[in-house]
Amino acid sequence: MLLAIDCGNTNTVFSIWDGTDFIATWRTSTEWQRTADQYYVWLSTLMKLQKIEADITDVIVSSTVPRVVFNLRVLADRYFQTRPIVVGKPECRLPIDVRVDVGTAVGPDRLVNSVAGHDLYGGDLIVVDFGTATTFDVVAADGAYVGGVIAPGVNLSLEALHNAAAALPHVDISKPAHVVGTNTVACMQSGVFWGYVGLVREICARIKAERARDMCVISTGGLAPLFQQAEALFDEYQDDLTIHGLTVIHKFNKETAE
Repeated sequence: MLLAIDCGNTNTVFSIWDGTDFIATWRTSTEWQRTADQYYVWLSTLMKLQKIEADITDVIVSSTVPRVVFNLRVLADRYFQTRPIVVGKPECRLPIDVRVDVGTAVGPDRLVNSVAGHDLYGGDLIVVDFGTATTFDVVAADGAYVGGVIAPGVNLSLEALHNAAAALPHVDISKPAHVVGTNTVACMQSGVFWGYVGLVREICARIKAERARDMCVISTGGLAPLFQQAEALFDEYQDDLTIHGLTVIHKFNKETAE
């Protein structure tokens, strides 16, 4: 079985794939200090609690935090006796082309999302990922990754607002009942929610205009369900897009190595 690990700036997701379905998925906070032994104790305990008996033979990792990768490599080697595939490393092949400026390093998560989007929906895509940053990834008709946009993440913007303005409280983001708020919290929620709706709509419109074609807009990431409440903002929503992309990349590497 395959252990797919998606390590983001805030959270890390571990999923076990049996070749047909994900039989388990767990999430933990991303901490570069966590050792391979700690990962294994946490993972094996959860597997026992859920009575999951999985013979993990392969591991694939996508990480936006380079310092975490070493301990994940040790985890795979020490406890599963396998060399992990790490997206972004030269030995990891991708089933799509990457057409960006020479020398540009593209985040592994963005490449994985592009692979997953193309596998599920074909080409001419905009993948909007609501993570620590809000990213827009553009996938050409043939599946190639051709660039994108990076904007501050929703929670990052809220935290910056709270930290920079002493009178403004920390608030949880939600869709406000009205655009015009009648208290501080409602005003902040309206500004962030509708501000990001406007940001997504405008950036997607400009990408489509620049590429002179209609494109399918897919949302993913932790806050994607919240913004699904905005009418006609996205064509599709996928909560496990990155993890799906990891299974596609793993299969491609296995097939091309044979």
